[in-house]
Amino acid sequence: MSKRFKMYASVWAIMFIVFQIICFVTPTEAAGMNKFGGAFWAGYVFIDLAFVGQLVCAYIALKAENMRKLFYNLSLINISYTGLVLMLICGAGVMIVPDIPNWVGIILCLLILAFTATSVIAAKATVDIVDRMDDKLKVQTFYMKNLQTEAETLMSQAKSPESKAVCKKVYEEIRYADPMSHEALTTLEAQITIKFAELKEAVASEDDSAETVQQLAKEVIVLVQERGKKVKLVK
Repeated sequence: MSKRFKMYASVWAIMFIVFQIICFVTPTEAAGMNKFGGAFWAGYVFIDLAFVGQLVCAYIALKAENMRKLFYNLSLINISYTGLVLMLICGAGVMIVPDIPNWVGIILCLLILAFTATSVIAAKATVDIVDRMDDKLKVQTFYMKNLQTEAETLMSQAKSPESKAVCKKVYEEIRYADPMSHEALTTLEAQITIKFAELKEAVASEDDSAETVQQLAKEVIVLVQERGKKVKLVK
């Protein structure tokens, strides 16, 4: 159980206990009427259900393992909280107003509960879809982001000013390249990987031939540019 949920549950418990106290410590009779008559129990039960449902939604939302998922899950808390407020208003109304038939209270509260439940389910489905899309996007962009990181490191490893300058050009070309990968780019990306590895070896070599580094860097740039053209075709 996360620390966030424990704190939230503490506030929830206080509000829930306050509601119970208000329901049962107020006078049982007013103006000769039985407080527990009419639709009192319908309102009371449905408000309790709304409280429990709101806590469940908070638990699902706050157990997110990272801030991105937590941000997406906040909609569950907002919707369930709104539903709880609406249920409190409607439930309190049927509890307080005398002589409301019990079936009327049940129907009114049931409509609010059903609306809240369907909204929460729809929100959760949307969150799951967006989350899967984000995970897929991470996989599709990992290759170029990783290559960009390696290119940035390569700039600091270059020894001569000429090598540093050409490595910077490689980095800039990769940095502004389309990050999305595709199955159709597998062969070309493999060629980029091989050629970039050769460039790294040339930069790391003791003699650090600027001529060799510049030639390999140009070949990497050409391959990255070719990849950029093919990315546009597969979109």
